[in-house]
Amino acid sequence: MKLLLDTHTLIWAATDVGRLGAEARAAIEDGTNEVLVSVVSAWEIAIKQSLGKLDLARPAEHWLPEVLRRTGFEVAELSLSSALHVRGLAWHHKDPFDRLLIAQALEQGYTIVSRDPAFEAYGVPLLRA
Repeated sequence: MKLLLDTHTLIWAATDVGRLGAEARAAIEDGTNEVLVSVVSAWEIAIKQSLGKLDLARPAEHWLPEVLRRTGFEVAELSLSSALHVRGLAWHHKDPFDRLLIAQALEQGYTIVSRDPAFEAYGVPLLRA
């Protein structure tokens, strides 16, 4: 299974794995699953850190590459078609980062790992974090 981590799920997996539910944690740790971090999450982390809304141990440009090295999570690039897919999404969710993650998951067949219940309205495969 290809798991796309929502940004909060990525942060929990990297800093406080105990916050994850048992099923999500098991899926992330299962070596047969491909765990993906979207460039959308990198963008969100960088923006929130620059605004002082996210406190990480290091600047995002050092923190995220280290997390990727340590965990083996892979980067999911955002395609033009996924970015444009957002236009056709209903407005159940207003967060632009999450809307891009939803579009990316729908386009690429990923399962999103998130605790955000708003994802359910889009019919995207979802594993509760």
